[in-house]
Amino acid sequence: MQIVTLGNTDLQVSNLCLGTMQFGWTADEDASFAVMDAFVAAGGNFIDTADIYSVWAPGNPGGVSEEIIGRWMKARGNRNQLVIATKLRGKMWDGPDGQGLSRAHIERAIDDSLRRLQADSIDLYQCHWADDNTPVEETMTVFSELAASGKVRYVGASNFSPDQLNAAQSAGTASVPAFATLQPHYNLVHRTEYEFSHEDLSSKQGLGVIPYSPLEGGFLSGKYRRGEATPKTPRAQGAQKFLNDKGFAVLDAIDEVASAHSTTVAAIALSWLLSKPTITAPILGANSPDQLSALIPAGDLDLTDAEVQALDSATAGY
Repeated sequence: MQIVTLGNTDLQVSNLCLGTMQFGWTADEDASFAVMDAFVAAGGNFIDTADIYSVWAPGNPGGVSEEIIGRWMKARGNRNQLVIATKLRGKMWDGPDGQGLSRAHIERAIDDSLRRLQADSIDLYQCHWADDNTPVEETMTVFSELAASGKVRYVGASNFSPDQLNAAQSAGTASVPAFATLQPHYNLVHRTEYEFSHEDLSSKQGLGVIPYSPLEGGFLSGKYRRGEATPKTPRAQGAQKFLNDKGFAVLDAIDEVASAHSTTVAAIALSWLLSKPTITAPILGANSPDQLSALIPAGDLDLTDAEVQALDSATAGY
């Protein structure tokens, strides 16, 4: 992996970011520790989570991923070597302020996240999605106060429309920090939303862009192939819409590039993202070090212009 600057911040991050939605859900604590150990050993330092991870899993109240990361950092004594990003917005407790981006919610949510992470500050504190019921000026003012207090270093946005993003940036003043990053859904088969709505805006605002779902639920890892039965899992069902001639043609194009580089399909899909000028670090997900090992080569892989153009052509219309 390479170390790069995150947007206009002074944060130096690995060009692959470890996502942790699976911690406490499809990866238990031992497996989660092993994945983080392998990520750091490979040169990674950028870890992304969220307070709601993973409330949808039976018996998971949310905050479990943050707790696992906190225990791992304490055990390894490596907090100062890492860039930790988390997110807020979703429902974390009952009551009118249990979710959203109001002052009341943010002030409790940040302290809860710091406690779970066993940290004094969060490097990147992100809005998981917008809150149209709270004035953006209120949200940005509270973020300014958190930055002044040292609880957060930078703030960012995920799943914001261009209008929502512009409104938040306009609310920024000399004392109110603007968003430094954007976390969009972007990959080879989910291109239009980012490229036509956010790419130019991200460039103009100097945002560090850290796309999630870079392998589109596993489809871009090459795990689903022509003529093979599709597993009866929620993730596999999500990839179902790509299991057709058009989708398999995309995999054929990636296979050709992967063969030229003697690497994995997943690494090529990630490298394509890294070839785009506005992209800082795709967010990876892995349940084991073995899964992670198929992704890590992307951090040091350079595609040729011809290869990028071939992948662009193969995924036109997505």
